[in-house]
Amino acid sequence: MADLLLSPKYQAFLRSSAPVEFLEGTTAAGKTTVGLFKFMLQVARSGKKLHILSGLDLGTIEKNIIAKELGILDDFGDLVRYWPKGHGAYALPHMEFITSSGIKIIYVLGYDNKSRWKKALGGQYGCVYIDEINIADMEYVREVSMRCDYLMATLNPDDPGLPVYSEYIDHSRPLPEWEKETPQEIRAQLTKEPKPGWVHWFFSFEHNLGLTQEKKEQIIRNVPKGTKLYKNKILGLRGRATGLVFDLQDSSLIEEAQARDFQYLFFSAGVDTSYSQKSADTFSFVFSGITLCRKIITMDVKAYNNSEMKKPLTPSDIPPLLEQFLEVNRERWGFARDVFIDSADQATILECQKYQRMKGSIYRFLPAWKKTKIIDRINLQAGWMARGDYLVLKEHCKPLVDELNLYSWKEDKYEPEDANDHCINASQYAWLPFKDKIGRIP
Repeated sequence: MADLLLSPKYQAFLRSSAPVEFLEGTTAAGKTTVGLFKFMLQVARSGKKLHILSGLDLGTIEKNIIAKELGILDDFGDLVRYWPKGHGAYALPHMEFITSSGIKIIYVLGYDNKSRWKKALGGQYGCVYIDEINIADMEYVREVSMRCDYLMATLNPDDPGLPVYSEYIDHSRPLPEWEKETPQEIRAQLTKEPKPGWVHWFFSFEHNLGLTQEKKEQIIRNVPKGTKLYKNKILGLRGRATGLVFDLQDSSLIEEAQARDFQYLFFSAGVDTSYSQKSADTFSFVFSGITLCRKIITMDVKAYNNSEMKKPLTPSDIPPLLEQFLEVNRERWGFARDVFIDSADQATILECQKYQRMKGSIYRFLPAWKKTKIIDRINLQAGWMARGDYLVLKEHCKPLVDELNLYSWKEDKYEPEDANDHCINASQYAWLPFKDKIGRIP
């Protein structure tokens, strides 16, 4: 058996005790390798004789679970015998696992074969493992999950509209000590009524100590950016989108020194807000400059999220935070007198205008110009990006860069998803009044 290298999070996973555990995360994160090891330990501890190991089909289970390096046969050697055609009193494919409390029987079931798994689901089982539960037959998931003492399931993030999320996965929660390692986008979706003891684990490339940097880079290179596959398996985020809205190239990301080589015609700021404490949506402040050579350059971005704050922000909290942001950038770049705030958020606009009257602010807080439809904004911005007229300072604008790498089209409609867009919206509010001064003149 090869050495099984374990990160601190995987060590915590092996030590934890829970009736139901979901392992969600990127590809090549080690979920199956370490999950199987724990599953077999759970089988050994169980007081029941019968257990279930399931995946897409028998061939896939044999290749990716039973016979692979650091798979069950590699981990447990002579303690396990696999009978693909059944053996003795057990006609279905199964493994015999020799433990200190006797031989345990682990049925091997492909959820693609309904007639076969229905034969197995007549009794109660100790432990059940479901590989890639996101693509499993939901009838199988419902049937098998109510017949076991312990359930473990793995998956790469997928379409959040799948019933497996609402019926099972979104009822689980990360353990408090690992909560911050779960992407906020996924935490924001774990909103169904929590089930006692149901634990959600998120694992990424960083948790797989057996994965070399070279192999990680190769995996990332081999998956096309802008695809659903990239979003789900490389970024480790759920999404029903078929592709990214924007194709952000490295040429669009510049250093501060490069931005200072331009002469500026206007500076402008945009604000988008969200006061939700249960989502990944953010308050986004964006500061941009329009150059004499007709480029739009985003110099600074500040994002807040109420779900991560002990004292959530309210509309009255925004004006001083916003003015501080504007003053920092006035000193660094120049004066953006007009600040454009999402016109749908009248409460924040009124608080900012009240602040201006009472404090004598030099800034004007105005409703955003939103007559340009979202699809037309996207079309303008995509054209500027393709021609090198849309630039972003990468060291100061990470929240915007992250959104540009996530913002996706819906799969069932010709429109973008309503997510990963608050910094993008704020940046658009900043340039919308000046759109005729950006980009090449036809």
